[in-house]
Amino acid sequence: MRRFERRLERANETADEIALFNESADAAATPRALERSAVLVKAPARMEGWRFLLLNGAAGAANVVMLSNVPGYTVLAPYAAGSLQGVTPSYGTWATTDHMIGIALGLPLSRWFSGRFGDYRVLATALVVYAIFSLMCAASETIVVFAAMRFLLGLAGGIALPLAQSVTLAQYKDDQRTLGVGFWGVMSMAPFTIGVFMGGFWAEYFNWRWLFYSNVVVVLLAAGVIAALFQGRGFERRMTRFDTIGFILLATVFVGVQAILNMGNDFDWFASPLLAWLLLVVLLALPMFIVWEFGERRPALDLRLFLNRNFAIATFCSLIGFLVVQGLLSLFIVQLQLLLGYTSSLAGMVYLAMIFLAMAAAAVVHELTRNVDARLIAFLNFVGLAVTFVWLGHYDKIASFDNVKTPMFFFGFSLAMFFAPLATLAMTGLAGERLIRAAEELAMLRTVFGAFGITLLGVVFFRRTPFHQLDLADQFGGRRFASLDLLTSFLDRMQAIGMSEEAARARAAQLIRQQAAILALNDAFLIGAMAFICLAGVIWLAYPSYASKRRRQALERLSAEELMEQP
Repeated sequence: MRRFERRLERANETADEIALFNESADAAATPRALERSAVLVKAPARMEGWRFLLLNGAAGAANVVMLSNVPGYTVLAPYAAGSLQGVTPSYGTWATTDHMIGIALGLPLSRWFSGRFGDYRVLATALVVYAIFSLMCAASETIVVFAAMRFLLGLAGGIALPLAQSVTLAQYKDDQRTLGVGFWGVMSMAPFTIGVFMGGFWAEYFNWRWLFYSNVVVVLLAAGVIAALFQGRGFERRMTRFDTIGFILLATVFVGVQAILNMGNDFDWFASPLLAWLLLVVLLALPMFIVWEFGERRPALDLRLFLNRNFAIATFCSLIGFLVVQGLLSLFIVQLQLLLGYTSSLAGMVYLAMIFLAMAAAAVVHELTRNVDARLIAFLNFVGLAVTFVWLGHYDKIASFDNVKTPMFFFGFSLAMFFAPLATLAMTGLAGERLIRAAEELAMLRTVFGAFGITLLGVVFFRRTPFHQLDLADQFGGRRFASLDLLTSFLDRMQAIGMSEEAARARAAQLIRQQAAILALNDAFLIGAMAFICLAGVIWLAYPSYASKRRRQALERLSAEELMEQP
């Protein structure tokens, strides 16, 4: 009995302490305390009229500039490589791939920073930082410094890119979100066309460094406009745990693999002690990352999402497809100048031809995926890309501008149709927070594989060129067919027009090297075609896509689609 009374007294004392604590907490919840914690601030009304249009223009311009720094730099990479203490064009690609790795690593930081400090504040700050690193890129004199600044430039861009999109689309009314996604689809396609042309224009008529000077002007104006439009607006603070260890391990794997791919051809792969040590670091970091992520409640990369069948298949197709597309786009734009003798502005005009069908496709593909099974759209698009690559891979001599621009029309159309169907398939079966995480992870991994593709397709070109060169030399010299000695006939004709024997032989060797490089470029396109034929079969392993009938789920899918379709 006494024990029961003592327990009752203790329970009453505990209840009194809880009540006293609650009263103290209520008293402490003053307006100033709530402001400090910034738990929740009432969201203001959406922008309308000229403010809405100005926000779309500023954020859209910043988006185009930041995305243009991948294809726009690629066209002027030979100029940059020649200017940075005379390094070869292969070194110049480091700045492209490191920049893309920086973008990928900036995406998870974007979510954490925006939740802690507010999306529009982080966006404006990231744009200012982007301008600073653009100036440092323009001032770089060595490839090491330039590649490092390009990586940091990509990191700032990776933070700003998803925020520019989400901040703007949040101002659209719910019944206009599809229109907004279509607008941003067009803005995301523009860098692959207009960006390449502008990069070639700066390189040929001014200086390659002017690409980065132009960045500064545009992003600073955009940052000022965005900061002014959102001045005084509150934000909802989302305090989430950041997986620091997982992020460091992930960054180690990405940077290590990309460094090996960048330096492999020039440093004899793993015969180099540096690359051998890098491989060891990657092999140690990768299993540690996998084990850590499966034990983490909020991982940097949620590997459990790959247990969802549609997400795994759509992600696989998206990664391999973008690896091929980005690799071929970058390889082709460089070889148009180095191999085929195009000026940088003319090479940009080849890519500008992609804009006509691409813009129209990007504007309507979102509605199409809501009424047609995304697997069918992706299948037809993969077949179309394979046909286009076979078309581009069958030129056996220097092609004229008119010959090249026609398949590039269809390349642009297929590229615009590439992202939306795969995003729709990846979202099937996911909802809520898992849906947003899936969108972020797909965008990050696709960017990384795009960087891998630039170097891997470069390796294909590098390896196949000497193979074709030896084969052509055998045929040209009559070693394979004794009755067909083309070299002697060629030398006689060159000497008949006044060329010495040594000059004639040098000219023959030059023609063999050029033709071998053209055949190697064809091999890269044909490998890309075979890859897409395989993906056209893999895509049918996914479940059929379906459109959500509920309004809230439909808006969630649109928000995720916005992230997934950012190339």
